[in-house]
Amino acid sequence: MADPERGNQTSIIGFILLGFGNFHELQILLSLLFLVIYVVTMAGNMAIVVLVVADQHLHTPMYFFLGNLSCLEACYTSTILPRMLASLLSGDKTISFAGCLIQFYMFGSLISTECCLLSAMSYDRYLAICKPLHYSARMNSGFSLQLAAGSWLSGFAAGTIAACWVSQQIFCGPNEIDHFFCDYTPLIKLSCSDTSRLVLVVFLSCCIFILPPFLLTLTSYMCIISAILRIPSSTGRQKAFSTCSSHLIVVTVFYGTLIIVYMLPDMAALRDLNKVFSVFYTMLTPMVNPLIYSLRNQEVRKALRKALSKTVTSMSICKRFGGHLL
Repeated sequence: MADPERGNQTSIIGFILLGFGNFHELQILLSLLFLVIYVVTMAGNMAIVVLVVADQHLHTPMYFFLGNLSCLEACYTSTILPRMLASLLSGDKTISFAGCLIQFYMFGSLISTECCLLSAMSYDRYLAICKPLHYSARMNSGFSLQLAAGSWLSGFAAGTIAACWVSQQIFCGPNEIDHFFCDYTPLIKLSCSDTSRLVLVVFLSCCIFILPPFLLTLTSYMCIISAILRIPSSTGRQKAFSTCSSHLIVVTVFYGTLIIVYMLPDMAALRDLNKVFSVFYTMLTPMVNPLIYSLRNQEVRKALRKALSKTVTSMSICKRFGGHLL
């Protein structure tokens, strides 16, 4: 496509994702590592979703939000890891402009949704610890559904706005993205258009859709920690903290790595470090979240043991029945 404002310059039709290009000798090892991460992530998050849906004891707002979070993390890991695995195994690092834009849109939307979901979960814990007498009345099933739906709608609204503005940019070369997926910063650096309006729109979108959930999460946990510290008995403090410690760990890792990645100055010396931290919030956090929730949560462990017991019993019955038929 010719760009009328740029004379003979043409718009490129695809990009090259450099990924971890500096580690050619480790391609096979990286492929195996990321494959294991993807399998564990999908298995863990899907197990949480199935448990929340199947077990009646987990039909509470807290686990409803946890099921949404696990579903979301399985989705946004799937927007990055399969494409990266195919690139590592085949050596083909090219991605079409449309494919890059779709990846950018899906990842941006899902990350924004996660920010909103984490704030909803923090508000749920705030009510449970700071307003226990009003918890059942305020955090009912209808309100939980509204918070979850609002999180998904807000996240995809933010992603849609950003993707629409990015799609209007002209990319005339170079076409090498120094990252393992189509992220905002390395993608915009390649634009030949004036990006000042885009930067302003994305900044305003973050202020509207991302900053309020972050501030709500921060405020909720400040109130929770303050309330826990006021509990006179150490047993009471420990019990109260155990109800929100898993979520606090997830929030800290998620926002910590996200802030580091997007607040680090864009310098060549820091790009590899940026990729490493990006691996944390795109791959490692979704993988360890089910482990954090299951290992630190008694009800999830109980539901998991019950589900495994039923599965083993069903398999033994089927085996005996099959033996009788033979």
